[in-house]
Amino acid sequence: MEDVLDVVIAGGGLTGPGLALALADAGLSVAVVDARPERTRAAEGFDGRAYSLAVASKRLLSAVGVWDAVGDQAEPILRVEAGDGTASGTNPSYFLAFDSADLEEGPMGFMLEDRYLYAALVARMRDHPRVRLVAGRTVVAQGADRGLVGCDGRGSGTATRAGISRTGWRYGQTALVCAVEHPAPHQGIARQVFLAGGPLAMLPLKGGHHSSIVWSEQEDLARIIAALPDADYLGVVSDRLQGLLGAVTLAGARFSYPLSLSLANRFVAPRVALVGDAAHGVHPIAGQGLNLGLRDVGALAEVLVAARRRGEDIGAADVLGRYERWRRSDATLLALGMDAVNRLFSNENNLLRAARTIGLRAVGSVPALRRAFQREAAGLSGDVPRLLTGRPL
Repeated sequence: MEDVLDVVIAGGGLTGPGLALALADAGLSVAVVDARPERTRAAEGFDGRAYSLAVASKRLLSAVGVWDAVGDQAEPILRVEAGDGTASGTNPSYFLAFDSADLEEGPMGFMLEDRYLYAALVARMRDHPRVRLVAGRTVVAQGADRGLVGCDGRGSGTATRAGISRTGWRYGQTALVCAVEHPAPHQGIARQVFLAGGPLAMLPLKGGHHSSIVWSEQEDLARIIAALPDADYLGVVSDRLQGLLGAVTLAGARFSYPLSLSLANRFVAPRVALVGDAAHGVHPIAGQGLNLGLRDVGALAEVLVAARRRGEDIGAADVLGRYERWRRSDATLLALGMDAVNRLFSNENNLLRAARTIGLRAVGSVPALRRAFQREAAGLSGDVPRLLTGRPL
């Protein structure tokens, strides 16, 4: 690999490696600086941490040579159901459903465990002659000699050093995450129930009898629940699920993390671009965080590769400005939309409950609206980057 690098990427989570592969496949030389030791996550066993990947995200992973290594471990999402629960989570009433039969592209998305996706990205980077993975190191300074992409999360040091400020707020909610095993098959159905404290999603994992639970709850109650021993914790989860798919058991570790909105006020600075959570940290209500990041990957890779082929300086302000114009308004609108949905549903106001149920039932009953929602969730709407259509750069 050449000593001269075209791009340095700070952050080796998922979007950083994805961007590195997209750029390297098009002829650029890239280094990925990952603060974690190599393969730390890839070596771990099942813990239930998983991502909902839109159709467009799957296409990008195919385009960068990763999907073939993980496709057999992905669970197709064949149906999505959304419902309203009572304050205690009892008797959810499902008022909106999307079926993959209504989408020509097949499944609306895929559930894929973190351990498989991360391992496949690491392996592909290690095999690529134009990617250098620098593990166990952290970017602590940046200059003007080459392009730097911040894929280093909500607390992005890249953004801070570039003088990029952020707008955001805490939700007063904590995400409680775990995996459960259940006797009845999930049949590829992803379910989301809106409770007073926040939404609870039950997402299908490979094999038919495991699901990932992503549950947002008010901070004070979440802190109490997170501190419970496994048996009591499972009792609370079971109460919220109300027997859905039968008696559940814990299948893996438990996680919790505070929820907030964090939007970078700019996505670019001189010779710097932000991608993924470094640009927009969103509520997990629709499982769109990684999908938004991969749209950033596709857009930035397309802009930089096109600029290089035209002989432009890929770190120039006008080049990076094209990426910002492509992604900032879309990402910001989607982030604020998820914020509004969470606020609308995370309460016990009966008038709001009735109004939102009527509104979403109307969406479900109008084929054109239902189709528009499905295509948006699948990442097929708007100005879609080439890689997210499955086409190479």
